[in-house]
Amino acid sequence: MFLICAPGATREAQTLIAEIRDSAPNAALVLATEGGSPEDVLELLKLNIHDFVTSPFTAVDILPRLWRLLGHRHMPYTPPQRLKFSAGFDNLIGVSARFQEVVEKLPLFAKCDATILISGETGTGKEICSRAIHDHSARANGPFVPVNCGAIPAELVENELFGHERAAFTSATSSHLGLIHEAEGGTLFLDEIDSLPPTSQVKLLRFLQEKEYKPLGSNRTHSADVRLIAASNTDLEDAVRQGRLRQDFYFRLNVLPLTLPPLRERLSDIPLLARRFLSTFATKLHRCVPLLLPKAESALMNYSWPGNVRELEHVIERAAILAEARGEISEQEIILPGANTAQPSSFQHAKARVLAEFERSYIESLLLTYHGNISHAARAAGKNRRAFWQLMRKHQIDANRFRVAAPDTSN
Repeated sequence: MFLICAPGATREAQTLIAEIRDSAPNAALVLATEGGSPEDVLELLKLNIHDFVTSPFTAVDILPRLWRLLGHRHMPYTPPQRLKFSAGFDNLIGVSARFQEVVEKLPLFAKCDATILISGETGTGKEICSRAIHDHSARANGPFVPVNCGAIPAELVENELFGHERAAFTSATSSHLGLIHEAEGGTLFLDEIDSLPPTSQVKLLRFLQEKEYKPLGSNRTHSADVRLIAASNTDLEDAVRQGRLRQDFYFRLNVLPLTLPPLRERLSDIPLLARRFLSTFATKLHRCVPLLLPKAESALMNYSWPGNVRELEHVIERAAILAEARGEISEQEIILPGANTAQPSSFQHAKARVLAEFERSYIESLLLTYHGNISHAARAAGKNRRAFWQLMRKHQIDANRFRVAAPDTSN
C-alpha cells in the first residue's frame, strides 16, 4: 500500500498509519513524500512503515522496492524499537551517549532506500556503519561496493562509475561495466564524495534523481537499482561555499545525515574498543587474550587520537605483537606519536579530563533517555533546570539532537 505524505504532515500520517495497523498489522506500507528537511524524514522513518520514497517518483525507483516487499510478504512487520535491539550490530562498539545516538538511527536508516550522507573524521568508522546499514536492509543479499573517490584520478571517475562501451576512446578495445552496474541490487558506498569533479557530480546527480545513467560512448540509457551511501571527512557545507561541491548535489545527498563522533569525544569507549581489538589480534596470533594493565589503559585515555578508532586499532595490534606471550600489556607496549617528548599529565589534569568526560557522557545519557526534555533530565540528575542547563552550555550540548532521536510511541 502506498501512502502520500505532504511535507510537515507527519502527525496526520502517524494517525492514519496507526489506524491501518489496527486492522492490518502486517500490511506492507510504503510512504511517499515530495521532500522535507532531514529531521522530517527521520520522523517519518519512525512510523510503522516498511519503506520510504521521495520525489521524483519513477518506476525504476519504486518497482524494485515493491518487488522486494512482495518477496518478503510472509515476514511480519518489525517496529523500529524492536528492530533496534534485535539487529546484531556487533562491530559497532561503544556505550557513550554520543555513539549510542548514532547506533539508534542505523536500524531506521536500514529500513528504506533514501540516500545517506555520513560525516566524520578519518578513522571514525564510516564504512563500518555503511556496511551495518546494508547488512540489515532488504538489500543484504546484494553486493556492497565501497569506493574511495579520492583515490580515482579525476579523468577516470566517470569511467569507473558508469563504465564505457567498446571504442568509446582510443584504448577502449572492449566494453567495461562500471561500479554502479557492479552494485546492482545492493549498496554503493562513495567515500570522500567531495573529491568528485563537478562534471561527475552532475552525472551522479542525474543518477540519484532518475536512477538512470549512460556509459561513456553509449547512446543508450541504463537503469540501476542501487542505494547510495556517501561519506566525507570534511565540512561539506564549507565545500559548497567554496564551490568544490554543487549545492543541488549536496542537497540530494543529504537526505539522511549521520555524524560520527571522534574518539576523543567518546573516551568511555576506548577501553571497550581496546579489549575487543586485543581479543581479535590474540586469536590471529594464537595466543591468550593479554591483560591491559592500568597504566597502559591510562596512556590510551590521555591521548587525543587524531586517527580515531583506526589509529587505536593499529596501536593495539602493535602492542599485542610486542607483548609476545607475557599475558599482559604495559605502558611500554603502548607506542604513541610524540610519547617520548610529551610530559605525562598531572594528577589534577587527568582528573579534570576524566570528570569532564563523565559530565558530558552523563548529561547526554539523560537527554537520550528523556528524548531531549531538559526538565525531566534535570530532575533525574537531582539538579534544578537552570543548573542542568548551565552544564549543558559548558559542554556545548544541544538538546535538539536528542529530541530527533526519540522513538515512535504511536503503538
